[in-house]
Amino acid sequence: MDLLYYLELCANPIRFDPVSHLTNVFFDDSNKQVFAVRSGGATGIVVKGPSDTIHTFCMDDQGPIRSIKFSPDMKILAIQRTDVCVEFINFANGQPIPNEMLQFRGKNAQIFGFVWIANREVAMISNGGIELCQVHFDRRQLKSVKSMNTTVNWFAWCPHGNFALLASSSGAILMPVLIKQGTITKLPRLEMSNERSVPERDCTLAMIYGTPSILILQPTQSRLVEVVIYMLNGPGLAPRKCHVLRLGHTGRFAINIIDDLVIVHHQATATSLLFDVAQTGETDPISKVIYHHPIIPGKPLRPFSLKLPSISLDGQTVNCTLYSPDWVLFQPNIVIDAKLGCFWYVELKLKPLCTLVTDRVRLVEFLLQRTQGKTHLLAVLRELVGENYRGTLLPIIESVFNKINTVYKSWITKELQNQTATPSTAKPLPKSTAAPRVLIDQADMHSQVFSAIAETEQIGKVLMLYLQSLTVHGIAAQHDLSKMIVCELINGNLIPALQHVVEHSLISESKALACFLLSLSKIHPTIGQIALDMLAKLNANEIITEVLLGQGKVIDALRLAKTLPDADLLPARKYLEAAMKTEDHVVFHSVYMHFVQRNIRLRGAPDFARGELCGEYVQHYLRLFCSRSSST
Repeated sequence: MDLLYYLELCANPIRFDPVSHLTNVFFDDSNKQVFAVRSGGATGIVVKGPSDTIHTFCMDDQGPIRSIKFSPDMKILAIQRTDVCVEFINFANGQPIPNEMLQFRGKNAQIFGFVWIANREVAMISNGGIELCQVHFDRRQLKSVKSMNTTVNWFAWCPHGNFALLASSSGAILMPVLIKQGTITKLPRLEMSNERSVPERDCTLAMIYGTPSILILQPTQSRLVEVVIYMLNGPGLAPRKCHVLRLGHTGRFAINIIDDLVIVHHQATATSLLFDVAQTGETDPISKVIYHHPIIPGKPLRPFSLKLPSISLDGQTVNCTLYSPDWVLFQPNIVIDAKLGCFWYVELKLKPLCTLVTDRVRLVEFLLQRTQGKTHLLAVLRELVGENYRGTLLPIIESVFNKINTVYKSWITKELQNQTATPSTAKPLPKSTAAPRVLIDQADMHSQVFSAIAETEQIGKVLMLYLQSLTVHGIAAQHDLSKMIVCELINGNLIPALQHVVEHSLISESKALACFLLSLSKIHPTIGQIALDMLAKLNANEIITEVLLGQGKVIDALRLAKTLPDADLLPARKYLEAAMKTEDHVVFHSVYMHFVQRNIRLRGAPDFARGELCGEYVQHYLRLFCSRSSST
């Protein structure tokens, strides 16, 4: 049953006093704090949020509260009660300081709301524009530091991207504004047609793949609803219509953003639709807008049971009504039911999606973009090449390898660029490009995927497909993978294929791998030559001479040794011993005379130095050649 649900409410919601005739509930989406205000604050205000700390305090009931928010450092509480006034109360040790209050009053303007920009700076948004104010309790002063005048009908705020959206002309004109400490930056506006003016309830602001985005619910001519996504990535951060999500339903919708996925909840069908704008879709050739369908058909949230207080000690467990009309959603993944007194985080479960998404290539694309996708992606790779492997899967496996190696190559390139930069110009990579969310490198493939099928029939084909993908992406195969490929090619008696991969440098060329090949040369005579070819490309002439000596090819070894920088220091005893073992008198004579001529060149005499311990070989030479000359 767990595999049917890819979304669920967190197991331990934040509980608070539900809305009643005595209690009002407010939520601050910047600090992610819920305020339960009892009797206007006279009988207590309880503040709960992501941390385990619970803030409780009391204050006089000065009238109905419209909005209440703490500063980021929890030292100033801002409260809006009317259209024209916002109060600021100083706090110390979690409690309000008596008689320390400041008031901001709008100048002939209706204040729609406020957002904290910094610990002592707040943005007031009214029907006349935006005003940045600094709060100074030490000077008992509210100081205006920046303002922007414009007509506003409603506004939305994205705390994750520090940008607001100001609507005018009844929602027909939308103006994005970046608001940071001390600065207000007006961006190019978005003009909607009159029949498509946007009400506040249909607009969601979010960060998607690091880009500020405006998501608007819009009906089509067929009355089906779509989500149109404008991203602030045009010239001068101008909003561009980039994506359209086709929901295929009518009715009420709400949106969450989870791990850069757009989750659209549909109340009528009690299901949620999953979209990933990073995936390919239908692209309009003129506007370049990409149209997306849900990755899978709509699925409901996993059922949730809640333990309610009861007279009995055991309490009472009830099933929560999912997609309730009492739900209010906040970004990125928050659901609040004020009547039930619950604050949930919506959680994404990748394991069920690995079953529900049947297109394995699309699934790999999807998992490569997920923060926790690596473990699940490795499991999918093991499944593709594992027990259920079929030859018909080869094109799919090839596509999957290319997907993961495209990311791998991009990472290698960025790493090289960072390492080769001079110290004066080297800069840390930006966070967005510092590392891919999911990186599957050769070490992962060797230890987590290929090792699991090392004893199966398909390992050779799978390894060669992966090697081919690495080659296409210009990635050199590393030692462990290369060794595994060598073993499989030799086990399959695919010696020509082994020659090909070595000749074209498709695997790691190292002395260690060449020596490993040499250890297998008894299996097939060509393997030894392949090893020597690899050593030659590595200019490992010292090792080659040792191999040639071991094979009795003393003349070849000596000819190669003569090219070494210290050729005059070659150990004569080693070469004379190898020559004597060949029992070929011509070979021994040639080697012996080479070193005699060396001695004459270096010391002016043919004799070997006493430390060279060559007396045995001098006697052997005299027996072979001097005795013959005396007898003749």
